[in-house]
Amino acid sequence: MKGSLLIIDDEPDIRLVMSANLKKEGYEVEIAEDGAAALRKLEGRDFDAIIVDHQMPRLTGMELLDHLKNEQHGGLDRTEIPVIVVTAYGTIEMAVKAMKDGAYSYLTKPIQYEELSMQVKHAVERRKLSREVENLRHAVEERYQLGNILGKNPQMQEIFHLVRTVAETDATVLIHGESGTGKELIARAIHYNSLRKGRPFVTVSCSALPETLLESELFGHEKGAFTGAIRQRIGRFEMADGGTVFLDEIGEMSMPVQIKLLRVLQEREFERVGGNKPVKVDVRVIAATHKDLHRAMNERLFREDLFYRLNVVPIKLPPLRDRLDDVPLLAAHFLNKYSEKNDKRIAMISTEGLSSLMRYSYPGNVRELENIIERAVIMEKGDILTKIDLKRLGSGKYNKQSLIGNDIETFRKTKTEIVEKFEKEYFTRLLRMYNGNMSRASEHAGINIKNFHEKMARYGLKKEEFK
Repeated sequence: MKGSLLIIDDEPDIRLVMSANLKKEGYEVEIAEDGAAALRKLEGRDFDAIIVDHQMPRLTGMELLDHLKNEQHGGLDRTEIPVIVVTAYGTIEMAVKAMKDGAYSYLTKPIQYEELSMQVKHAVERRKLSREVENLRHAVEERYQLGNILGKNPQMQEIFHLVRTVAETDATVLIHGESGTGKELIARAIHYNSLRKGRPFVTVSCSALPETLLESELFGHEKGAFTGAIRQRIGRFEMADGGTVFLDEIGEMSMPVQIKLLRVLQEREFERVGGNKPVKVDVRVIAATHKDLHRAMNERLFREDLFYRLNVVPIKLPPLRDRLDDVPLLAAHFLNKYSEKNDKRIAMISTEGLSSLMRYSYPGNVRELENIIERAVIMEKGDILTKIDLKRLGSGKYNKQSLIGNDIETFRKTKTEIVEKFEKEYFTRLLRMYNGNMSRASEHAGINIKNFHEKMARYGLKKEEFK
C-alpha cells in the first residue's frame, strides 16, 4: 500500500472517480461527503494525506483545514497531515490564502488526474518523512533520558541528580572529565531533559579545526569574507537557535575565538566572519574539556573571564577506574548491544571474565570498555563470553591480585545481580528458540532437566508462555 488517503467532497461522482483512480494506484482510500463527516473519520484514525473540496455544506474545506491545524482529534496530532484543497472557482488570491492557512497544495476543477497523482505522491512522501523525523526525535529523546544512562556508583548518582536540576534551567554548564568518560552523553542528557529538547542540539569539536575554520564554523561567514567564501554560510550558533550548542574540548580554543565566544555569552549576539551586522541568538551553551583550565589560565592560554562565564555549573565526571562497581552493569549493556548487532546469542559473561574486567584500570574509560566487549563478542563462538584478554591491550594496568576489603564485597554483590539477570535472559532465549520444549532447551544449555526446572522456577518462567 502506497499510503492512506481521505477524500472529502459533497459531489458523489467526483468522490467516486477520484477514489477509483487513486485506489488503482495502490492507495487505501476513505471518503466523506462533507467536513463534519470527515471529522468523524479522523477520530482515532490517521491518514497520510487529505484531499478536500473548498466549498461544502456545514463545514467548508478551509474551515476543516483550520480545524486540523489547530486541534487534535482522537488524541492524535493532525497538524502535520498534508491537505490538498480542490475548488471549481480557483483564483490566485484563493490559492495564496489556502497555502498561508496551511494547505499543502491547491488544485482546480476539472481535475487533471496526472497532476493530482503527482501532488498526492509528493504529499504522502512528505508525511512519511515527517513521521520518520518525529520517530527519530522521540527515539533520541528516549535514549538520553537519565534512566537510560547507566551508573549505580554514588558519584554518578550525584551527577544524575545535578543533571536533573540543571536541565530545568538555561544555566551554562562546564563538564570536566578524561577522554571516554561520557561528557557528550551528559551534555545530551541535559539538553533532552530540558525545555529546549524540541530544538537542535549542535556539537562542535574545538580541537578538530584550525582557528580560522573554527571561527567560521561557529559564527558563519559572509560572501567574500575570505578566499573560497563564494556564498554566505550559517554557523553552528545560528543553527542551534532556540536549542543547545555543545563545545567539546573548549580548552583547545584560540584566544581570538575565545573573545568572540565571550561576547556571545554576555550579549547573546555575534557577527559573522567578514560581516558587521549583529546576529541575535537564543542558545544554551554546554562546554566540555579534559584539560586543567586553571593551569591553562595561569599559562595565559585560556581567558579567566570566559572560564567564569562557562563554569556556572561545573560537572566533574569520574574516570571508570574510580567507579569499578559500574563495570558489570556497563559490560552487560554492551554485551546485549553487540550480541544483537552481530546476531549472536551470548547470554552472559563468565565469572572469570567479570573478575578480569573488575581488575583493569581502563585508561580509555567507558569507551575502552565498550571496545573490549565489542571485540570479545566478535571473537566469541559460544553462548557465554569467556575470551576477554586484557593483557594484550598493554596500555592499562592489570592487577592480578584479588580485590580486597569493601571492593570484593561490592564485586560479589554486583556480580550476582548481573549473573542472575543474564541467566534469566539466557533461559528465556532458549525457551523461545525451542518453543517451550524444555528437553531440547536443557540439552542445548548442557544441564540436566531437573536443574533446568529449578532455574525456570527461580526466574518465574513457564513453558506455556513460549509455545
